[in-house]
Amino acid sequence: MRIVFMGTPNFAVPTLRALHGAAHEIAAVYTQPPRKAGRGKKLQASPVQKEAEALGLEVRSPETLRAEDVQAALAALEPDIAVVAAYGLILPQKVLDIPKHGCLNVHASLLPAWRGAAPIQRSILAGDTVTGITIMQMEKGLDTGPILAMARTPIDDKTAGELTEELAEMGAQLMVGTLRDLAIHRPIAQDDKEATHAPKIDKAESRIDWTAGARAIERQVRAFAPKPGAWFELDGERVRVLEAQVIGREGKPATTLDDELTIACGYAAIRPTRIQRAGKPAMDVADFLRGKPIAAGTRVH
Repeated sequence: MRIVFMGTPNFAVPTLRALHGAAHEIAAVYTQPPRKAGRGKKLQASPVQKEAEALGLEVRSPETLRAEDVQAALAALEPDIAVVAAYGLILPQKVLDIPKHGCLNVHASLLPAWRGAAPIQRSILAGDTVTGITIMQMEKGLDTGPILAMARTPIDDKTAGELTEELAEMGAQLMVGTLRDLAIHRPIAQDDKEATHAPKIDKAESRIDWTAGARAIERQVRAFAPKPGAWFELDGERVRVLEAQVIGREGKPATTLDDELTIACGYAAIRPTRIQRAGKPAMDVADFLRGKPIAAGTRVH
């Protein structure tokens, strides 16, 4: 098929690579423009742009898809279909109507659950046991279009980072299979009554509230690992928790219960096992405590 691919972050790269490997004709790759990032705030191309250039594909980075000249340039490609994976820009109806077979989206949830920008994090935070990938025919609404295919995976104790990598690979293979068998896939309408929503993560959500239960905090740690990182303050210093265990002990919330940095929660306790201090590399808590012992009874914030 003649495909226009639209994606931006690492999550989208396996799908682009798989489509290219499946010998589809990729007419162009659309991705968000380079953004300033890193300590030097230098412009950096998106992961999708880097992959597309490595594959020798044409890259287009419009600021918006609403401009008439941008839409005309897309239409001139005469695509059979558009494949979208975490692109980050709204596709107006005029754009959705351009490809002969419409636009298919790789979405990281089992729709209609977790429509929106942060389905992986929201699923972990909610305590879901299963998540997956949905291939969806795009329409004007936010992740409301009919479903063509699904694949599931258990969440277990995976972090958002681990799930993102797993689902990205699942989505790539599912998309290739869906395109191969497109003629026999019958779109199934979503039940809007079953929908849940996954709004973008607010940085304020990453601060740990020690009055919450330990299991909820442990899910918060996994949902925000590796970024933005669930965090607390210790001696005025911000400490990001990258891995943690639930410990069946009780105490005054936000107080350490021993010299292993076990911290009492509203119910039970959390023992961070891997942390990152501001401006420092990630490290195991055992190594941190060898250089900075924390006595039982210490308050954290």
